[in-house]
Amino acid sequence: MAESGGPPAAPVLGRDELRRYRAEGFLVVRGLLTADEVARVAADADALRARADLIHPSNLRCRFQPHFASGEHLLEAVDPVVEVSPAIDAIARDPRVVGLVSAVLGAPALLFKDKLIFKPPGSNGYALHQDFISWPGFPRTFTSVALAIDPSTIENGCIEAYAGAHVRGYLSPRDGDFHDLPEHLVADAPLVRLELAPGDAAVFGCFLPHRSSPNRSTQGRRQLYLSYSSEREGGDLRTAHYAGFHRWLTERYAEYGVTDLFFR
Repeated sequence: MAESGGPPAAPVLGRDELRRYRAEGFLVVRGLLTADEVARVAADADALRARADLIHPSNLRCRFQPHFASGEHLLEAVDPVVEVSPAIDAIARDPRVVGLVSAVLGAPALLFKDKLIFKPPGSNGYALHQDFISWPGFPRTFTSVALAIDPSTIENGCIEAYAGAHVRGYLSPRDGDFHDLPEHLVADAPLVRLELAPGDAAVFGCFLPHRSSPNRSTQGRRQLYLSYSSEREGGDLRTAHYAGFHRWLTERYAEYGVTDLFFR
């Protein structure tokens, strides 16, 4: 524990926890954030949701998904988010979070990507996929921490991971595009549903196949999705990543005739 008034201490992972992470591809840490910290992040999330200057379909910072039944467009994520949320910025750089990723990487971790997931009632989930994309320079050490703001349950579409399937490496074509995975590639791996209470964290690498179901509950499932890369893999890559990501998004939107884009 950190001394009163000092910085919070990074979690200490023992040999058994690191061995389990390497074997299964993920690790759940209970109570990484305090109730007060979760409340501050939740307040920032509510404030962001109410910002008409930011929450717009043409803003590259925002992503929308259709309601799984009605087709209504729902705000799914703000990405990136640390520049517009002091509370989330503090969590993304917190020694407990950075230290957790550094421990599983065996090297200093640097922030690479940061998302606030809203997943409101009715929003779709994500098909089976891996987070790695075969873009030039995309870090193989890409490792994410999913931090629960609201309870993450089976009913509201928690992350579902295929334990141990990360050891098979990248399972999609190396064509620079994003691909869903066919279920048969992981049919023999155990499916684990990562149910989290507010303040809990799940850490996993970019080769872990995972998915999520639609939110069939009456409450949102807000979650921070903070991703890091090893300092050894090129240093700070975040700015370059988002520049490339926005170019890619602009090209994809243009395929559908959407050109009135901005980033704010």
